[in-house]
Amino acid sequence: MEVSTEQNKTSFIKNKQMFSQTPLMPVNPIFNPSGDDRTENRLIWFGNTTNLMQLNDVRYSWAISLYQQMRENFWIPQKLDITQDVNDYWNLTIEERYAYEGILSYLTFLDSVQTCNIPHIKSSVTAPEVSLCMAEQISQEGMHNQSYQYIIETIIPSDRRSAVYEFWRTDKVLADRCEFIAKLYQKYVDNPTPENYFVSLLADYLLEGLYFYNGFIYFYNLASRMLMPGSADIFKMINRDELSHVRLYQQLIPEAMKIFSHSIDLIYEMFATAVAYECRWTNHIVGNNILGITEASTEQYTKYLANIRLRAIGLKPLYPEKKYSKSPYSHLERFSDTKKEAHTKANFFEASVTSYVMSSGVSGWDEI
Repeated sequence: MEVSTEQNKTSFIKNKQMFSQTPLMPVNPIFNPSGDDRTENRLIWFGNTTNLMQLNDVRYSWAISLYQQMRENFWIPQKLDITQDVNDYWNLTIEERYAYEGILSYLTFLDSVQTCNIPHIKSSVTAPEVSLCMAEQISQEGMHNQSYQYIIETIIPSDRRSAVYEFWRTDKVLADRCEFIAKLYQKYVDNPTPENYFVSLLADYLLEGLYFYNGFIYFYNLASRMLMPGSADIFKMINRDELSHVRLYQQLIPEAMKIFSHSIDLIYEMFATAVAYECRWTNHIVGNNILGITEASTEQYTKYLANIRLRAIGLKPLYPEKKYSKSPYSHLERFSDTKKEAHTKANFFEASVTSYVMSSGVSGWDEI
């Protein structure tokens, strides 16, 4: 069904009026018999939904396309062979093992808080097609945590596993990192105002679009040196899922910027703070101790990613210097895309996912 410009304008005015009268973000009822699910009246937020999944005629067609891609992306970590990694673990240097365990702990935290946080964001989304994407995201975040557990329980020696799970308790830099991220989410949970909702939504985008990728690079770097191939294969699949989450927020943030009170300065400030924290953590856990990664390349890559994510939501880069317009790790891109039978058709750095095909396994090593 086509939605006219006048209908869009009317819906937007209604939305703004409802927003101005709403001190706290509304949470959708389980069932709203007086709701209106007609396409022309459907809104991502502040809509009057029945809360039924009526998907025969949707307003946000991009959400249905994205949901289908997310579903086709289904995979099971136990089907990926990581037995070689058990031996390779002992071939890592002390610094490489330290980074391997610390990054696993950090990534476990990231997907754990997302599994807990997304339901809070989702509860105020009134477009069923968008809610569907978030439901799938929650499922994927949970499965990522299962993947980390599979790696830890299979590869990490039994006497080291508890230390990996508890790394955030014993490492102050990681503890600070985790607390900073969690507090942004908790602020909205404790005080669910529209302003705090926007901050939480932007924090989600930063997590999905910025925080995972230095960790991914570490595992791809090991794979490029013929180390830990099974771990790299698992992270290819997690990488693929995360790119779909990035695409979701690249659609949501510009829409939210039309609706929620915010300032561009706030967005840039949140990006700059996120970059600083991410560089501090990566330089702490990896630093200059791993072949192929330096503190300088970490800074360049993190700022490069921040610029990409800002451009994707219609804003100018935060770091205009020429060196931040390219990735120092472009030679590792092949490790995020097997390019075999469309298993992983995705541009790792630009987050432009073009197709997903369910696979029974990922080898990718014939390319090395």
